[in-house]
Amino acid sequence: MDIVFSTDRPLTSAQFIDVLRRSTLAERRPVDDVACIEAMLHHANLLCTAWSGETLIGVARSVTDFAYCCYLSDLAVDAAFQSRGVGRELIRLTQSKLGLRAKIILLAAPAAREYYPRIGFQRHDSAWMLPAGSALG
Repeated sequence: MDIVFSTDRPLTSAQFIDVLRRSTLAERRPVDDVACIEAMLHHANLLCTAWSGETLIGVARSVTDFAYCCYLSDLAVDAAFQSRGVGRELIRLTQSKLGLRAKIILLAAPAAREYYPRIGFQRHDSAWMLPAGSALG
């Protein structure tokens, strides 16, 4: 079956949760907190999706200013469709919606750490995170 990529096809929180589970990203996402998942979708300002018929098989969820930077927060591809270029095409589609100067930034899942350098991403050694609920010193 053909894979169709889109930036304007709506997706539900249930579809998003389902593809997160089928991609293994659910291990690091709040899939049991529907309100949080709905907020993640609502506040993302760039959603690129991949569909096999009516089934969501991949999603790239980003927060971006479209000019300088784009944080690609979630890149999830159904495990049954991995190694077929779906993730790469979702990133290309994301990139096509950005301004010429906008860079894509992401934090790799442990299992995907070797994937991103192979497709052209550069490692950045000075990324920092402040975990939720942590107080500044």
